[in-house]
Amino acid sequence: MQNINVLVIEDRPEESKPLVATLTANGYTVVAIATNFKEALELYHKHPIDIAIIDIFLNGNPEGIAFAETINLDPNSSKPFVFLTSSTDRALFERAKLTQPFSYLMKPFNELEILYALETAVEKFYKQADVFLGEEEDTIISEDYLFIKKGKALKKVLTKSIIYIEVEEKYCNIITEDEKFVILISLTKILKFLDKNRFSRTHRNFIVNTEKITEIVPSDNLIVLSGQHKAILSDTYKDILKRIRTLK
Repeated sequence: MQNINVLVIEDRPEESKPLVATLTANGYTVVAIATNFKEALELYHKHPIDIAIIDIFLNGNPEGIAFAETINLDPNSSKPFVFLTSSTDRALFERAKLTQPFSYLMKPFNELEILYALETAVEKFYKQADVFLGEEEDTIISEDYLFIKKGKALKKVLTKSIIYIEVEEKYCNIITEDEKFVILISLTKILKFLDKNRFSRTHRNFIVNTEKITEIVPSDNLIVLSGQHKAILSDTYKDILKRIRTLK
């Protein structure tokens, strides 16, 4: 489980420090702080960024917009971003709009506004055709990540870190290597959005990550997973034995 990784692009320490403090206090991870266009690009491609907060003016020039324009050139590697600025220039605002930011916030920043902007940006950006938004709208599921609302922040969970998922009434307990999450979603729905080469249903109440299987005991209808976790294997789903050629 990881927090959301944020790149802060701000050239003034007196403004970046309180912003970083606010993000950290609310469960976000600031992976880097860039102070100019060149540094921002280098850090953007160096670190696993989920979202960027961009000051439009860097060292007196609208380098923040230039940065946004540059990362938009490659849609396959683009990430969501929000602008945070003190500029009220209308022409600059119109240019910034063309980069399609997820939010445009004025300085000095408001804590609730910045947190809302980040959550909304992540939700909208990752809500593609293959993404499911949970019934309580606190979960986003994509091929590689789950973004789960927990406390004040969205938590990023790598799907490959999931050991198994167990249904309990209307809720699913997602067991990962580090933590347990409870979300309102049916087992059938969540299975649709998980990698079918990695996840298999073994019982009406269980989905397992086949890469985490350490032992299968068909006679006991039992699957043993990493961390000594256990799942039930019912007769209905014993075709999983045909898919797994090698057991660890």
